[in-house]
Amino acid sequence: MEPVQIGIIGGSGLYDMAQVTDRKEVTLKTPFGDPSGPYVLGTLRGRRVAFLARHGAGHRLLPSELNFRANIFGMKVLGVEYILSASAVGSLKEEYRPLDIVIPDQFIDRTTGRISTFFGRGLAGHVGFAHPFCKILSGLVSASGQGAGATVHTGGTYICMEGPQFSTLAESKLYRSWGADIIGMTNLQEAKLAREAEICYTTIALVTDYDCWHPDHDSVTVEMVIANLMHNAQTAQTIIATAVDGLPFERSCECASALKYALITRPEAIPAQVKKDLAPLVGKYLQTT
Repeated sequence: MEPVQIGIIGGSGLYDMAQVTDRKEVTLKTPFGDPSGPYVLGTLRGRRVAFLARHGAGHRLLPSELNFRANIFGMKVLGVEYILSASAVGSLKEEYRPLDIVIPDQFIDRTTGRISTFFGRGLAGHVGFAHPFCKILSGLVSASGQGAGATVHTGGTYICMEGPQFSTLAESKLYRSWGADIIGMTNLQEAKLAREAEICYTTIALVTDYDCWHPDHDSVTVEMVIANLMHNAQTAQTIIATAVDGLPFERSCECASALKYALITRPEAIPAQVKKDLAPLVGKYLQTT
């Protein structure tokens, strides 16, 4: 199968990429179980891409039910080096209005019990994560958004909460006091695993509404949020297609070699099955063992 360098993960509202042609669905099995669904391989702006609907066909999977490891591992197996993800978020700041786009550069983790690493089972690895998004890829996406005429905010902190319930008012006020900008339920684990897989990762955060701190929050209806989701999905498709035009770039970022000094376990102590399972990730660093 021809390697695919560019991965796209669609969130709430973005369940397909209309501009992708020459489509072929590929179902993958991974050592971590099944991904959210089949990967749609095709051509976008002359480049090969792999699209995955994060929540599965028909939006069946809650954030806490997502098999993040399988989703990212599958991208790695396909040859992906860049992941463009889109995600619906709530705004924690007045200036980030519904239908705005945020390209965050930081995370705060408020999830509980999610598996956020490929390592363990006899192989210890610790990647750097001070800067959780690829700066180069984020810059490319930010420029694409501005070129598409969207209101884009570059930089900001994404609170990743567990869900599926939304925040209490006290929590929302707390997050604002921390200086956080947006809130969602999915992207942190993807970013951590993409870094372990040495894949460049960025998020197009699509603001659907204000979180419950806002005095007008109670007037927001489901219909309004869904309408914003659909509008945002169209914007996201335009931004992603434009960004794909700028790929690939020479990967000099920390993402490309994140595992170079991250594997702590002595090679001879790593279980054979773990070496086999993680070969797409660590094989190049264990070739001499």
